[in-house]
Amino acid sequence: MSRIGKLPITLPAGVEVSRENGHVVVKGPRGSLERPVAAGIDIRVEGNQVLVGRDSDDQQVRALHGLTRSLLANMVQGVSQGYERVLDIVGVGFRAELVKNGVVRMQVGYSHLVEIHPKPGITFEVAQETNTRMFYLRVKGIDKEVVGQQAAEIRSLKKPEPYKGKGIRYRGEVVRRKAGKSAKGGKGGGKGGKK
Repeated sequence: MSRIGKLPITLPAGVEVSRENGHVVVKGPRGSLERPVAAGIDIRVEGNQVLVGRDSDDQQVRALHGLTRSLLANMVQGVSQGYERVLDIVGVGFRAELVKNGVVRMQVGYSHLVEIHPKPGITFEVAQETNTRMFYLRVKGIDKEVVGQQAAEIRSLKKPEPYKGKGIRYRGEVVRRKAGKSAKGGKGGGKGGKK
């Protein structure tokens, strides 16, 4: 039995789970999520808990047991609390602003402005920290997978570089820094030096 798969999922107040036509539907105060369930996986609600089981010990069904339980737990948390990822925009002249229809317009070191359109179910918040004057972007939604994908696509626009640390990074991400040319010690020693 899967150690993760056999753990029950506690339902918060106002969250309902139902299985319809091979799909599991989770409804809560923040919205509704739906996902297909693989054959051989059994989902049942007992009181305020959801239990995920399996019909057989096939390798494929065993592999999907814990995965299904984790995805279902993420859906429950999403419709009750939601998810968010915070991206820090680091660099001189780097900025972001929220324009109409929830679109974010960013200046991140290119000759042109970059526009980011939200995926369905995603909202953006842009703010500036008062002490560092650094901009940050908050990606919010109820689907953990979509929030993570949108944040990853934004970060890929300008990944943090290792010399000055400029770029877009996740809040709390550690960027490994490299020493520049001037930090390499030693005198002379080029190709034309004395032997």
